[in-house]
Amino acid sequence: MDHLRPRNRPVFSGFTNSEIVKMEKLLRESKGQPFTQDFYQKLAKSFNISSARAGKPVIKWTEIQSWFQTKLEDSPQVPENELVSPQGPQCNEGETDRDPSELVFEARSSKDGAWYDVETFLAHRFVSTGEAEVRIRFVGFGAEEDEWVNIKNSVRERSVPFENTECSKLKIGDPVLCFQERRDQAIYYDSHIVEIQRRMHDIRGCRCDILIRYDHDNSEERVHLRRLCHRP
Repeated sequence: MDHLRPRNRPVFSGFTNSEIVKMEKLLRESKGQPFTQDFYQKLAKSFNISSARAGKPVIKWTEIQSWFQTKLEDSPQVPENELVSPQGPQCNEGETDRDPSELVFEARSSKDGAWYDVETFLAHRFVSTGEAEVRIRFVGFGAEEDEWVNIKNSVRERSVPFENTECSKLKIGDPVLCFQERRDQAIYYDSHIVEIQRRMHDIRGCRCDILIRYDHDNSEERVHLRRLCHRP
């Protein structure tokens, strides 16, 4: 008796052209190796934050998984002796080519102007000005704290803490993200470096004295490097 072929599953067809191009590139680079659920979830987050998806339905990671699985099932098997080693990814000058599965985002709350890690992107919309907004669920907060934020001005890749040895790279005027510690709160704000007093490091790490000015209220504070992060 002939083997029954599996029933074809409906494939999500609402991807944008740029999303399809990116997935096809990732598929080629995978050389047929399976992807993990974590990869699909992070790729979905990357697509959902794109301005090209503003006003369109949020993509589920299972829809991306279905696309990849269908492509793999439909791809002909190429004999090993006909395989050609692919060239490395080509980037235009000034651009970087990063795996979307590695991206983590932060967003600025309209309530206090501070930056918080993004847990998930819930929906997109266009406002009357024509700008795109995304509804954010912040890490560590419930649905009651969800916010609509401007994609262009209030969403970015997550800032990365400085290493102890990186103080030598800092310059006056550099934009940084500073961890502001107060009696009633401890949150991250955008700021700029105003002054640097370089000092010898000790067992605790960098002991340089750095004067920063917060962007949201122009107040100034002297901090150590451990409280600063690279802004993307």
